[in-house]
Amino acid sequence: MTLEGKVVLVTRARDRAGELSERLRARGAIALEAPAIRIEPVPEGGLLDEAIRDTAMRGHAWVAFTSAAGVEAWFDRARVLGYEARDLNARVAAVGRGTAESLLAHGARADLVPPTFTTEALGEVFPEGGGTVLLPRADIAPEELEEALTAKGWEPVPVDAYRSIPERSMPPEASEALAGGRVDAITFTSASTVAGFVQMAGVVRGPVVVCIGPVTARGAAAAGLEVAGVADPHTLDGLADAVERALSG
Repeated sequence: MTLEGKVVLVTRARDRAGELSERLRARGAIALEAPAIRIEPVPEGGLLDEAIRDTAMRGHAWVAFTSAAGVEAWFDRARVLGYEARDLNARVAAVGRGTAESLLAHGARADLVPPTFTTEALGEVFPEGGGTVLLPRADIAPEELEEALTAKGWEPVPVDAYRSIPERSMPPEASEALAGGRVDAITFTSASTVAGFVQMAGVVRGPVVVCIGPVTARGAAAAGLEVAGVADPHTLDGLADAVERALSG
């Protein structure tokens, strides 16, 4: 196996870490889950509820999902309000394959997915037009996509779909492995996992740092981490491939 015996930290939120861990373990790695963030729902009765109702009434031209977490948050709340996938009455964009697959699992199909799975690429392929584009996203999401949409004539309407909360400490097994110098690689799947990890563990030297995409990599570099690899494509499989390349190099 290509990662036989290598110890890799997975910093995704606890309920999402398993997907990457499985891919790494299938290649022989010892995947230790060290969630750097946790995902929490936004309060009921707020702007997300209003956005779901507006979309059901054809109040937006597009809904653009920039993460699978945003998709899950949308449909979790929509079900409580009595809405289904057929009530997503707008054209739908997804930032990448994983987000599109999450939509499909709920019965919704993405009309637009960029060839490169980044918000920058989504902004580039978005058509010119007019009207509103709803952006269900994390509470700490950057504004790059909003700026790209505005430049193409759209009115972006951001709405917090979920909250990204930094964890205060990592599980003992992961903490002990990191302190003992036994960790070979650390993976990051978002800028928020970078920020949460650095807040929790500090700027770590030694393990190679591998990121799922350029936005995450920029966040890691800004936090003082040395990035050894970036996934291409920007998927979990691509991230596992990037870990292999970084460790073999």
